[in-house]
Amino acid sequence: MQAQIQGIISTISLLDLIDIAIVAVVLYKLYFMIKDTRALALLKGLIVLLIITLVSKWLALNVIYWLMQKTMTVVLVALPVVFQPELRRALEHLGRGKLFGKSVFLNQEETESLLINIANATAALSKNKIGALIVMERETGLSDYSDSGIQVDGLVSSEFLINVFIPNTPLHDGAAIIRGNRVLAAGCLLPLTDDHSLNKELGTRHRAAIGLTEQTDAIVVVVSEETGIVSVARGGRLVRYLDTEELIKTLRPLFTNRPSALSDFFNWRQS
Repeated sequence: MQAQIQGIISTISLLDLIDIAIVAVVLYKLYFMIKDTRALALLKGLIVLLIITLVSKWLALNVIYWLMQKTMTVVLVALPVVFQPELRRALEHLGRGKLFGKSVFLNQEETESLLINIANATAALSKNKIGALIVMERETGLSDYSDSGIQVDGLVSSEFLINVFIPNTPLHDGAAIIRGNRVLAAGCLLPLTDDHSLNKELGTRHRAAIGLTEQTDAIVVVVSEETGIVSVARGGRLVRYLDTEELIKTLRPLFTNRPSALSDFFNWRQS
């Protein structure tokens, strides 16, 4: 056994190791692009179908194996449609040379300042029942959405954010998109979610926040214009009724703990 292992190791060259490393990095990047989207759940479903197919073949369950073969054929044909947003985003990043790039990362002090400014602005907007939609970019670039608004490129401060959402101003309608510690653009249009099971009291802002986080890994803070309730959207899910302290506690780990490839793998296994 030991001799066989040594024989296999002796056949591995430096080019083989480089080849494996490149494939591993590409697969990790592709996974990271879909890990906070509905596509990840679909990918898990495909893996389950594949396991059932292999098990049915191994156990000679011919009818089940035949059905699974036909199902997998249909699924493979439908994949380009199902994963259209992720494929489009990957091709765009590849064309821009950003497939392996990252968004602007902040140090701990800058991150804390950013979160405090956002929380203070949100508290003031909530108190006065001024609607707001604040988007924070993470790994997935949001240039497509920022291009739909008015370019700002201003340093984030609570006063600046409050001023952006003052009613009857040009930037009030739409979302403000933050990259790093700067407001990239305001008055931006976001995609609405197709989830019809949401509470009917959730308005367009909440549906836009959920819609964007279904397609990207962005974090969106929403202030309701009708009730002043503060919510956070992430991964297509909404957490509501947050006060200033709870908002900071919710956001802090999302921007201070950058996941490694290993932790991402185990988080995926446990989800």
